[in-house]
Amino acid sequence: MELESENLEKVSFLVLGWLRVKRLPRNFLSQVVEIAEHAKKIAKDDPRKVFHSLKVGLALTLVSLFYYFQPLYSNFGVSTMWAVMTVVVVFEFSVGATLGKGLNRGLATLVAGALGLGAHHLANITGKIGEPILIGIFVFLQAVASTFIRFFPRVKARYDYGMLIFMLTFCLVSISGFRTNDLLDLAHKRLSTILIGASTCLVVSIFVCPVWAGDDLHMLVALNLKKLGNFLEGFGDEFSNSSEAKESENDISLLVGMNSILDSKNKEETLANFASWEPGHGQFMYRHPWKQYLKIGNLTRQCAFRVEALNGYLNPKTQASKEINGMIEEAFSNMSSESGIALKELALAIETMTMPSSPNRHITNLKMASKNLKSLLKSNFCENTNLLQIIPVAAIASLLIETAICVEHIAEAVNELASLANFKQPDSNGVAENSSKDEISHVISINGPTLEGATGQSLTP
Repeated sequence: MELESENLEKVSFLVLGWLRVKRLPRNFLSQVVEIAEHAKKIAKDDPRKVFHSLKVGLALTLVSLFYYFQPLYSNFGVSTMWAVMTVVVVFEFSVGATLGKGLNRGLATLVAGALGLGAHHLANITGKIGEPILIGIFVFLQAVASTFIRFFPRVKARYDYGMLIFMLTFCLVSISGFRTNDLLDLAHKRLSTILIGASTCLVVSIFVCPVWAGDDLHMLVALNLKKLGNFLEGFGDEFSNSSEAKESENDISLLVGMNSILDSKNKEETLANFASWEPGHGQFMYRHPWKQYLKIGNLTRQCAFRVEALNGYLNPKTQASKEINGMIEEAFSNMSSESGIALKELALAIETMTMPSSPNRHITNLKMASKNLKSLLKSNFCENTNLLQIIPVAAIASLLIETAICVEHIAEAVNELASLANFKQPDSNGVAENSSKDEISHVISINGPTLEGATGQSLTP
């Protein structure tokens, strides 16, 4: 019996193994189809990613020509590989990211190479015994100082990659000098090839289907304002119809939009950092006030937090009686509607780079509605009413008043941006006057693809 059971186990094991082997081609084919569909979706969501891949291939092909042509290879030798390495680690999705990393790598290599040569020269004076000791001291001191400086917030945000390259280059130059006689020639070749690689990245990034981080930041801030405005504009209707527990697809999409606003802080800061490296282009001229976009983004998130809290009171279980709701429904609807329309107009002003209408009619209406709501709360409209029914109403009213204040602050920040960036003046019909400058050709639109690829970066040396 034991032999029979062992034989059965062996047979079943072999059968299972054979079935798995038979399924391998089919599983492999299904995996290939799945990967192809995923790649197609990525390309369809943001075609710029396809062009970026082609641009990286073009840049690498150009710098690899140094290996193929003997005259070029004779001048730089094995150091030509540094140009290839520079393209791989410097070329980023946006022009700003590429320019920032390229300048960081070039300047860090230049400064560290010069200091490394100086350290080698001083150590060489001390003789064979003192030279390794002094070089070790220099390497230790610069590593400690550079690592500590990287903790500075401003350095961490803009020059962290440069500090890494500085440490690496200083160590390579100073330590290599202990075993190499022709150190100056080695440093010259490496610096030259790094500059060639970085220059190739910049030329291809700027002149071949450029992706501007500033454009992405500009449209992202406008998009968040529009999402917030859409949610607020529909809040009055949702409040009046909150007895229906059904959740439409539009409601779900609005909630998803709210979550994307609350999670946009890191993306905005990264795009603003990249945009600050970019040269003037289109209507975004030199020294464009990118920090003002961060201010608007922070105010938008503060408003979104209050709006998210408002959404919690759409649950029918938290509603007051129909009698109380009927008394305050008009005030709530006016507040939310005016807030939403005002935000959407501000988003449109940013998107089209047009001065907002001043004074903004909807902001004025919002202030009036807020004043009326405060007066209603101070009145005796809820006498002889259960306190538990009044609390949700008071909470919603308080949140709406705070939201109105946030909207006013956003309007002030947008007006400040329009002034600093010299937005166009609207004509008498409310349409922006034609500008002598070329219109910006945005790759993305308000309903366009996501901006995830614009913030990707690598810290590989």
